[in-house]
Amino acid sequence: MADQKKTIGIVGARGHTGAELIRLIAAHPALELLFVSSRELDGQRVADHMDGYVSELRYASLDPAGVASQNADVVILALPNGKATAYVEALDKAAPDTLILDLSADYRFDERWYYGLPELTRERWHGQKRISNPGCYATAMQLSIAPLKDLLAAPPVCFGVSGYSGAGTTPSDKNDPEKLRDNLMPYALTGHMHEKEASRHLGLPVEFLPHVAPHFRGLTVTTNLYLARPLKREEVIQRFHARYDAEPLVRILDEAPWVNQVANKHHVEIGGFALSADGKRVVVVATLDNLLKGAATQAIQNINRAIGVGEYTAIPMA
Repeated sequence: MADQKKTIGIVGARGHTGAELIRLIAAHPALELLFVSSRELDGQRVADHMDGYVSELRYASLDPAGVASQNADVVILALPNGKATAYVEALDKAAPDTLILDLSADYRFDERWYYGLPELTRERWHGQKRISNPGCYATAMQLSIAPLKDLLAAPPVCFGVSGYSGAGTTPSDKNDPEKLRDNLMPYALTGHMHEKEASRHLGLPVEFLPHVAPHFRGLTVTTNLYLARPLKREEVIQRFHARYDAEPLVRILDEAPWVNQVANKHHVEIGGFALSADGKRVVVVATLDNLLKGAATQAIQNINRAIGVGEYTAIPMA
């Protein structure tokens, strides 16, 4: 454990993931929240928006130079895609030793940044202070595919359904509860950012069909995996156990997991493992909370390793 707490700031703290990060950091023995930046909540007490948060810290509206001037040890960028660069450039110039973790897609394709999906990329972290956090769907897809990646004969096809918290707080059809009522809303059926992301980091084409459902949080991804040779179900399950049994935040189930059983929890559940009659198609189902293991929890895993504490510090383990 670190002898002294590291200071940490969040840019874009008004969003759903920002709120989860504040909760996790508040309970962290090695991190102290230095600032939370939000234009909309500027000047308001964080405690007035966060149940159980005890502090007089207030939201501030900080531009990139203002963020860099805080001299935080760690800065989390929880901004929409396309908004991180100005903050990164300001920190690179004024505070290059700051650990930056970006939650957007802006640096997930940048070789200079560590892509932090710990269960699959731990060995690629070599002290980098620029960390790109994976997307929620991309996390579920990659964890579903990786154990059988070497046996694939065709691109995996992933059908995803997420709660509307994944659409953020900016009003749109995809986070309007009235429009989602009794509905399932398909969108970005080719070329979704997480399709490109999973393809890039797995090193093979992945096809992805995303949808938004009326529930608030949690996502499920059902993946068709086409095999070059037939397998028995026991062989498939053994591959997943061999890959993930040592991972506290990945649970392998026999049955297909349900999204409502993983909401508000910090781990991934993977199961189902249904095989076609010829043993050459496997259907795998993965669920996770898009705000936690799909975002905030994974961010804390990455930060913990980068500041030299245990990877699961301050992450509630069920």
